[in-house]
Amino acid sequence: MKAVVFHGIGDIRLDDVPEPTLQAETDAIVRLTTSAICGTDLHFVRGTMPGMKEGTILGHEGVGVVEQLGSDVRNISVGDRVVIPSTIACGYCAYCRAGYYAQCDNANPHGKQAGTAFYGGPESTGPFDGLQAEKARIPLAAVNLFKLPDEITDDQAILLSDIFPTGYFGAELANVKPGHTVAVFGCGPVGQFAIASAKLMDAGRIFAVDTVPDRLEMARRQGAEAIDFNVDDPVEKIRELTGGIGVDCGIDAVGVDAEHAHAGPAAQDDSQYEQERQTVAPEQAPKGDLWKPGSGPSQAQRWAIGAVAKAGTLAIIGVYPPSDTTFPIGQAMNRNLTVRMGNCNHRKYIPKLAEIVRSGAFDPTSIVTQHEAMDSAIEAYQAFDTRQPGWLKVAVRV
Repeated sequence: MKAVVFHGIGDIRLDDVPEPTLQAETDAIVRLTTSAICGTDLHFVRGTMPGMKEGTILGHEGVGVVEQLGSDVRNISVGDRVVIPSTIACGYCAYCRAGYYAQCDNANPHGKQAGTAFYGGPESTGPFDGLQAEKARIPLAAVNLFKLPDEITDDQAILLSDIFPTGYFGAELANVKPGHTVAVFGCGPVGQFAIASAKLMDAGRIFAVDTVPDRLEMARRQGAEAIDFNVDDPVEKIRELTGGIGVDCGIDAVGVDAEHAHAGPAAQDDSQYEQERQTVAPEQAPKGDLWKPGSGPSQAQRWAIGAVAKAGTLAIIGVYPPSDTTFPIGQAMNRNLTVRMGNCNHRKYIPKLAEIVRSGAFDPTSIVTQHEAMDSAIEAYQAFDTRQPGWLKVAVRV
């Protein structure tokens, strides 16, 4: 079968690989009909998330049809159409029972302290072969498959696999309440769903911070107030637009690959924020330079901490590697912020969000901007990685 395979940093290929087989009675084999390319995949290809094992099939978003089942998968039938939650869980440990599926004690073969297990990730996450393939083995399938209602299309379902739950998780972590002001940093696919989720939670105003025109335009179409960080200092602009207060809730939806801004319009010379920024964040970096692990706090993090009102809440759902040990804790502490973060517990949210989609209360498909065949997957990666105009979310037809 064909699959997108990691061979090294900057080196991915569409290879012919053996078809997966059942390895346990709790496994299933799913024939993929749709997969997708995620910003998290780019972390692996760029090398900002280290530890990828050569030969790993990439991808952690999938929709398909069940072809084979182990004897201990008792809630799914061959022929069922399913969505695959991106993170892998056992469903019976204390963490899973409490809804913390991303912290499952049993799914990651490296042990209880190993962290989240997911498809197509670094060696430390399993590794489990991913879902940018014609077929995939799904471990612990009774929990890690969700049967789709007929009313939900593949385009809708692929967004339930990862990014809609992750955006919703971010809004929930940020403690969005009716009437709250919210700032989302990063308007890629996850950021767009954080905006949509904040709307579903009845946020009063939503600010969207990015510099890519089509991403800002999509945020604007959702009703968010767009701020281009290469035109306005986002912290100063958000404070200005909120009467000097800042927002109740901030969401970092970027992660380790956040861009630098140009120096841009300077804040007031005596601004505490400007002084802090000058001492930590290198202002002169060109647009597009990536923050590498260990190079200092993400600019998105620093902006978010500056833009959130005193005693507000910051949610971090952008991906950072374990090797990234920097965080502007002093700035956050002195503003009495609550900071919450983590990997999304996808299996917790999929049933609720699937019903929202099935009922017609929200249609997520406007986020899918490109449909590509499996044979074009490598070219699609290149376009997505370089943020070509219109390339916001790529669905891969298998």
